[in-house]
Amino acid sequence: MTSLPLHEADMKPKQSITATNLPAHTQDPAVVAASLNKLVDQSAQHADVRHGIHAPMHRLAELPFVHKLIPGLERLATEAHVGNYVIDRKTGQRFWESMPIYPRLGMHLLFYGGEQRKILHNKSIESILEELSVRQGRIYDSPESVKSIPSFIETYTIALDELLEPDPTKYPTMNEFFYRRLKPAARPVENADIPGAICSAADCRLVVYPSVDLAKKFWIKGNEFTIPHLLGVPPDSAQARAFEGAAVAAFRLAPADYHRFHSPLDGTVGEITDIPGQYYTVNPQAVNEPGFDVFTANKRAVLYLTHAASGKQVAFVAIGAMLVGSIRWTGGARKGGAVARGDELGHFAYGGSTVVCLFPAGLVAFDEDLVRNSSGEELVETYVKVGQSVAKVNL
Repeated sequence: MTSLPLHEADMKPKQSITATNLPAHTQDPAVVAASLNKLVDQSAQHADVRHGIHAPMHRLAELPFVHKLIPGLERLATEAHVGNYVIDRKTGQRFWESMPIYPRLGMHLLFYGGEQRKILHNKSIESILEELSVRQGRIYDSPESVKSIPSFIETYTIALDELLEPDPTKYPTMNEFFYRRLKPAARPVENADIPGAICSAADCRLVVYPSVDLAKKFWIKGNEFTIPHLLGVPPDSAQARAFEGAAVAAFRLAPADYHRFHSPLDGTVGEITDIPGQYYTVNPQAVNEPGFDVFTANKRAVLYLTHAASGKQVAFVAIGAMLVGSIRWTGGARKGGAVARGDELGHFAYGGSTVVCLFPAGLVAFDEDLVRNSSGEELVETYVKVGQSVAKVNL
């Protein structure tokens, strides 16, 4: 499992994100923006990824550079671990995913609101996040970034034996290791003999909802989240009408995850539409926050797939995020080409991100354990891997 270990006794409830729960002197957004900038600089200067953007909130007190970055921030880390629980589907056990410091501070910056969000040293907060995301991408595209690979492997317990190239020294940059390829047999497709079945599009933390209304009730709390906004189409368009009441699956990729995404179905590749946008974090604490429209505000690309068994279109939405430099489609995403479940469609360059799939109303019946975890009392994501079963199709 790729997660930072934390003993059950150390786990505390996640702390909600507000503009007032960092030390008092950080109420000036310029201080937080400067801190984000310093974290990116740290990532360029240090071989250990935990001395930069990956510094986990629950270990801030152990990192001397944080005391200089924002004095008092380490005290917050001891009061409440910021992150969320995830259920490992294979074992049924919960594990704690600690939020790294960079998205935590980025969320803090975004919640100032009003005029402070609009102007920050003559730049908007959104432009600052974009600038830093692109810069971090350049850092990890540079040959010098290979120095970060060993500590990244250790921090996130990356399983090298399943990689197509298991030797970390063979990767020319950190980004190329980040979107590493797996051995062909590493992610077998479940239910391959069931016509029309749906599998996981990524190694990810997954939530599923039989309808958009349920997704908005339990998980996606942004006030502006609608299907037309997500797809970037007019409300009265054919695409918007085709996905009225659609079922929703959100595949969230954390930095630890294998970052290639795959076809969840057997079908045909259609159009790809690029939609410009922001670089907000896709962490659940952002998605679950009213008024913070992550999925419909972020940079994204929409691929329409025609499901072979039903003939219906499925929308595959690749969403960029904080520190994600790009969404890259690969050989499997050729317009008019046939794809099978598990075929690669593309990858994300550095950062965590999300794929959201929309299925026409009534087309799929999601697996019961995924529905239970996504809408139960705890509202917890399920850790799944490419090829694992997600749904069966109502034909």
